[in-house]
Amino acid sequence: MDCIFCKIINGDIPSKKIYETETVLAFHDINPKAPVHILIIPKVHVKDINSLKREHSQFIEDIFTSIPEIAKELNVYESGYRIVVNNGKDSGQEVFHLHFHLLGGAPLPF
Repeated sequence: MDCIFCKIINGDIPSKKIYETETVLAFHDINPKAPVHILIIPKVHVKDINSLKREHSQFIEDIFTSIPEIAKELNVYESGYRIVVNNGKDSGQEVFHLHFHLLGGAPLPF
């Protein structure tokens, strides 16, 4: 598989990890769009939201329960943060492995 996020999960490509569980990995985006820009990914390869199945519900729950923990660790829990998921090439999805962007650290434009 030629997925950059799968290579990060496998340790083939280094990343600046900030959070990891059995099912979830979070790391700093290499091209940040905000002072805090973290990518949160499932450790199982799923291309995008359209590819989700009921069997993926556990890691989706794990991702969403990890978000507040990550926000606290990065000191954006109280000030606020945005979660963004791009789905498909027209949305701006560049890596076709489902991922969630956590953005914060400053007032964000709409």
